Amino acid sequence: MIVYYTGTGNSRYCAQMLADKLEDELLDSFQFIKNGISAELSSSTPWVFVSPTYCWQLPHIFEDFIRRSRFEGCKEAYFVMTCGSDIGNAGDKIQNLCEEVGLTFKGVLPVVMPENYIAMFEVPQSEIAKRIVLVAKRSLIRAVKLIQKGERFPERKVHLLDKFKSGPLNPFFYKVFVKANAFYATDACIGCGKCANTCVMNNISIKDGKPEWGDACTHCMACICGCPTEAIEYGKKSLGKPRYMCEEYQK
Repeated sequence: MIVYYTGTGNSRYCAQMLADKLEDELLDSFQFIKNGISAELSSSTPWVFVSPTYCWQLPHIFEDFIRRSRFEGCKEAYFVMTCGSDIGNAGDKIQNLCEEVGLTFKGVLPVVMPENYIAMFEVPQSEIAKRIVLVAKRSLIRAVKLIQKGERFPERKVHLLDKFKSGPLNPFFYKVFVKANAFYATDACIGCGKCANTCVMNNISIKDGKPEWGDACTHCMACICGCPTEAIEYGKKSLGKPRYMCEEYQK
């Protein structure tokens, strides 16, 4: 079974492609996370968890979802992490997570997808994004072959910088940078409420026809990148930048 979490669609695309090529079931963890529900799942095929990389680790909300859920049947677990450049030393903590929940860690595969972290980085133009996705598809095909053979994903060489990024830098980043107070809606807002509906943290409420952000945020960028009128900004950092939402995978 393919279990995924996504903010702007990169991980959904990869999960959909994996489910197609492996002819396996696909499960979106969004409603489980948004509603604080634990999943009771069973699969005769290996578990393949697909998620974005947040500060060189699994998103904390996806990690917590895995920790509180039950996964029966097959115990082999593969992880695919979409990223803008690298995943640091994410595999070390994932292996510990697998041991904690009774799964056998079969490795983690980084898949570079178009950058979506508009709160900090530049987002690629459409044509460049398409080329990045094309290269990512080749990585996913290699992943499919390894999963079908029951082989581990290749071991990645981990450097001291990787350990620092996935280690002490991660909690520091969440504490200092992962905040919602810079989000605001411009006069282009039509009050459609899509941002509130797509907020996995239930951190957005619509008041007087415009969104307001609370104190809980995971910086998934679903609200700002998914706004149909591009009415949401993140301070001055998002001004003039293109928005990015990955298209659905097509067979």
